[in-house]
Amino acid sequence: MPDHRTPEQEDLLVQNVILGLILKEQPTHLTMRDLAAEIGNEIPAQDAVKELIVKGLLRREGESFLPTWAAIHFRKLSA
Repeated sequence: MPDHRTPEQEDLLVQNVILGLILKEQPTHLTMRDLAAEIGNEIPAQDAVKELIVKGLLRREGESFLPTWAAIHFRKLSA
């Protein structure tokens, strides 16, 4: 069966993968290069990171991206 995701669903999927990876790899600091390699494309990775920062789930520290306390707490609640 073909995959029929909307662009919004694709964006959310990439955001989920990025946030999940950053939370899983914590306390390792991941860079955009690391995230783009995981996604396979830098532009969707950049878009996802920007949106996650705007939503308060990621923060930037130099060249690295880290989860916010809110993201960490939500992951604990979801476990």
